[in-house]
Amino acid sequence: MSDDVTDGAAARPADPESARRAVAAVWRIESARIVATLTRTVGDFALAEDLAQDALAEALAQWPASGIPSNPGAWLTAVAKRRAIDGWRRRERYDDRLAAIAHDLEREQAEATDAAGGLPYDPDAIDDDVLRLVFVSCHPVLSREARVALTLRVVGGLTTEEIARAFLTPVATVQQRIVRAKKTLGAAGVPFEVPPRSEFPERLGTVLGVLYLIFNEGHSASAGPDLMRPELSREALRLARVLAALVPREPEVHGLVALMELTAARFPARVDAAGDPVLLADQDRRRWDRSAITRGRAALARADALGRGRGAYALQAAIAEQHDVAASVDDTDWASIVALYEALGRAAPSPVVELNRAVAVSMADGPEAGLALVDELAADGRLARYHPLHGVRAELLERVGRADDARAAFAEAARLTANERERAVLLARASRPGGR
Repeated sequence: MSDDVTDGAAARPADPESARRAVAAVWRIESARIVATLTRTVGDFALAEDLAQDALAEALAQWPASGIPSNPGAWLTAVAKRRAIDGWRRRERYDDRLAAIAHDLEREQAEATDAAGGLPYDPDAIDDDVLRLVFVSCHPVLSREARVALTLRVVGGLTTEEIARAFLTPVATVQQRIVRAKKTLGAAGVPFEVPPRSEFPERLGTVLGVLYLIFNEGHSASAGPDLMRPELSREALRLARVLAALVPREPEVHGLVALMELTAARFPARVDAAGDPVLLADQDRRRWDRSAITRGRAALARADALGRGRGAYALQAAIAEQHDVAASVDDTDWASIVALYEALGRAAPSPVVELNRAVAVSMADGPEAGLALVDELAADGRLARYHPLHGVRAELLERVGRADDARAAFAEAARLTANERERAVLLARASRPGGR
């Protein structure tokens, strides 16, 4: 059976490297939708991901000769469905699933061959499937670590290595978590559905945390040649918006949407034309997305209007709002940001929050005050391998005139980061800490 029937457009042959890059790009963007669609079809989360991986391998084998299809996501989904049919046939299980999946393929083929019919793979039609996939990945039968790792893998499309770097965890540990998580979901017979409202308080916190982690991976890529992966952030924001529509009385969902919008508003100015990072102080604020700022402030207002106080996400959104409404770094209300970080430290204490508070303190009270706080954090060792700690410390050392110490701190930050763009900038600062 041919695997090219879902794509009606002609495709040109591609060299193996182009095909490999195309497969990687498609997986990054479409993996959640592909796995979600397959999970709904075959009713087995682990089987769905295995089928998707088989389809990826088929793409690597076929695309160099046949060319990259115009709708690679639909191609991969169709190939995976055919693998499911083949598997069921081998097990002599011609049941209702076979009839249903065959019907889907016939419909998609008819749409694909209709020149005026547009794309057969409508992302908007499966939004709920992706959300179901998020909740399955965050099911209570899994540990918190397993929920996060599994969701990043199947919804965010991150590799095991990227997840490991995001959590400062060995790759083997993440691999074990994902394998065990899929086995646990299968053994527990977890349904592919959005949970009932009665279970939301238990499930929502983890879902929000996972979405924020995905957003942050897009905001600051943990590895690779690009500083950012905005498509990941957009996907996390899209899922958060869908979630906000489902649970409009949950303030933290609106708080997370606000945080994502207000942070993403600065994306257009975060890198220069060469893709190198641009510090907040050097960003052209005219390039910030004013529509996103408006949407973020509206979401924060919705969270506040529910009258249950600000949680961790709403507090972070309020901090982002202070940056977004300021005309410049000097015009920023740093005292308010310090107060917001202190509130955040009480609501969700962590050394990263303390590091960010130290930065705000340095802007409000001077670099010496901020450096003292950073040195305390460095001394306790919890962030020893967290490269932003060393980057912040280097900046503050430079501001107080300790050039040699700043050079060493920039070099340490460069050594610890896995992002190539960031490393290049930090090494440049290490060789010339007085310049940018």
